[in-house]
Amino acid sequence: MPQEELEELEEDLEPAPPGDDAGDEEDDEEAADRRRPPLKRMIRRAKRRGRRRVRDALVRHAQAPPRDGGAVPPDGKVTILLVSAWGMGGTIRAALNMAGYLAQTHEVEIISWYRRREEPFFGAFPPGVKVTPLDDQRPGHAPRGLQGLLRKVLRKRGSVLAHPSDRLYSECSLWTDLQLVRKLRGGSGFLYGTRPALNLMLGELKPPGYVLIGLEQMHLHHHAKKLRKAMKRWYPNLDTLVALTEQDVASYDELLSGGVRLDRIPNTVRELGGRPADPDRKVVLAAGRLRAQKGFDYLVEAWGKVAHDFPDWHLRICGSGRLRDRLLAMIDEAGIASQVTLEGPAEDMGGTMAEASIFAMSSRFEGFPLILLEAMSKGMAVVSFDCPTGPADMIDDRVNGILVRPNRDPDAFAEGLRAMMADADLRRRCAAAAPATAHAYTMDVIGPQWEALLGELAAARSSR
Repeated sequence: MPQEELEELEEDLEPAPPGDDAGDEEDDEEAADRRRPPLKRMIRRAKRRGRRRVRDALVRHAQAPPRDGGAVPPDGKVTILLVSAWGMGGTIRAALNMAGYLAQTHEVEIISWYRRREEPFFGAFPPGVKVTPLDDQRPGHAPRGLQGLLRKVLRKRGSVLAHPSDRLYSECSLWTDLQLVRKLRGGSGFLYGTRPALNLMLGELKPPGYVLIGLEQMHLHHHAKKLRKAMKRWYPNLDTLVALTEQDVASYDELLSGGVRLDRIPNTVRELGGRPADPDRKVVLAAGRLRAQKGFDYLVEAWGKVAHDFPDWHLRICGSGRLRDRLLAMIDEAGIASQVTLEGPAEDMGGTMAEASIFAMSSRFEGFPLILLEAMSKGMAVVSFDCPTGPADMIDDRVNGILVRPNRDPDAFAEGLRAMMADADLRRRCAAAAPATAHAYTMDVIGPQWEALLGELAAARSSR
């Protein structure tokens, strides 16, 4: 691939919106202001003062005393903040799994930043889980009257609560800020954030009736520097920060200098159902959004190195995204179009996995790749880069899969694929060992860890 295309792919990895890294901190803004004409400088400063006043007002509103006095029992209400409960992705899937489990013993509500779909991507929401969108963007669902006019005006104004270095920022507005504060005001229970912008909101708003739980779904150094700086300021207001791996716990502990409790609870694999994968099927499967993070460019390049030696094998890539055309061009240039299918997202992932023998994960980085665990739960032989973070926690090399080192090396990945495709005995051994690994990440095993944590946090709150 030409160098300029590789550079464009790397730009995809930047967690901040274009232009954001130049000025979301006040000292940077002041420095930039000094280079502007006086009138523009005055206008920008006035706007910043106005935004600060609005933010301060929202924070004060959120910090109203809880209606029930503020006690949080171990079985108190659980509220989970999520970008889109109707969308697809590992964070959404993990949050729904957790919500369904906790709903057996708690009142559970998911607050979703927006809704655009009629039906959830992952099917019906778990029983007992209430889901409320802050901004229902479906045609015909906007509020009417004065409320509708207010929404129209405030949606044009950028959020004063969301951190602009988080990708969520583009989905936030002053309208979602206002709706969130209205939902939280006077409430109590356990309040979860599920990504940095949401965790930072919890730390800044600090609604007094809630036990605040931040969930980190990605390794620390993936986040923009200004996000990490904000974490140092606001994460100490959380009651705990929950990371997915011990490596993540160590990284966040170093960043925060021991200023917040840290727990490690991994995400859980869902039950896909259906028959197990067939180790004799000459099909390699990959799945995920067609974005730079998932490294499908590495996978296509690696496949080009092995395809001609395995003419009866086929690669299926399930997903959608902005790199589709670029990947198709790579496939055509490599002359492997007859052995590669670039499909849309699989509606029945369990059924799709049952029709393959090998699962390939070529990601540049992950938080905790549930799709890899799902493949292992179906008895697939997995081949994965040893990317940060997650695969090394799951794969015992050549025992329940192949862990490819070094990361981001298509030649090394090609050799991993070659080894698994050429050796039927290795494929069967890894496939047979994989389900036991996946079982350790089922809700039956992980769910009690959440209940125990909530009990500890409730006891700590009552002892203050």
